[in-house]
Amino acid sequence: MVSSPHEAMHRIFQEHPDLFSRVSEVLGADFGPPTSVTVLPTDLTEARPLERRVDTLLRLETEDDEPLLLAVEAQGKKDPDKPASWAYYASYLLTKYRLQPILLVVCQDRATAEWAARPVHFGPRQWPLLTLRPLVAGPHNMPVITDPAEARKDLALATLSAITHGRDPDIGAILKAVTTALQDAPDAVKNPIIEFISQGLGKLPAAALWRKLVAVDLSFYKSPLFEEVRDEGRAQRAAEDVLAVLAERGIDVSEDARERISGCGDPEILRRWLRRAVTAPAAEDIFVVD
Repeated sequence: MVSSPHEAMHRIFQEHPDLFSRVSEVLGADFGPPTSVTVLPTDLTEARPLERRVDTLLRLETEDDEPLLLAVEAQGKKDPDKPASWAYYASYLLTKYRLQPILLVVCQDRATAEWAARPVHFGPRQWPLLTLRPLVAGPHNMPVITDPAEARKDLALATLSAITHGRDPDIGAILKAVTTALQDAPDAVKNPIIEFISQGLGKLPAAALWRKLVAVDLSFYKSPLFEEVRDEGRAQRAAEDVLAVLAERGIDVSEDARERISGCGDPEILRRWLRRAVTAPAAEDIFVVD
């Protein structure tokens, strides 16, 4: 199953394709900003039943250089089979589009990033046929942006910084810089960034901190994340009410029942359990289906 951090790490280049020029500058490759961008199909399946799909594929036009193909791959862990797949992508794209391809791999942990950045040689030791050298963006080389003014200058790069540094000890300062930078931004700019970072942090502990910062620092009533946070708050309060009523009535609550009540995220179900908690002879009776 594709994780939300995986999606965020490559889809941000679909929304902000000019971000690649800033990332490449950080990585020492220095590709100029594109003058136009075309999002291409990501399906690289051949006629025979072998499906291969790159995460994001963009055609970038620049003023100085010939067009190039940018393939972006989000990589969550080391995978010994991936270099061969990436080499296939490059040769297939060159054959299909007759444009020079470049591969950018985005990672959230240093070990995976350093693994992905190592050149891989294909062919006999005596005479390697191909060498794979992807550009790699990760916590080892992406800037740590903790200054709101710096974040405001390049919100897309600040967003990628927050995602790639999700495990960094300074993640609190990074996220605070982003929310501060977003305070005066219009909803059309603010909401996608809120969603990207929420998606990119996935289940990391920093995700909870991001939700709290957004709730305190920003007004984003049209954002799906706001609705999610608001529902989570309602569910938590409703679960506490159910447990409080059972405790007031002297009803013993088993550990399994307590976990089921506390773990329920549906306010409507919790309201039903709360009504039953007023008269139920045992905690488990609130779960009985009518």
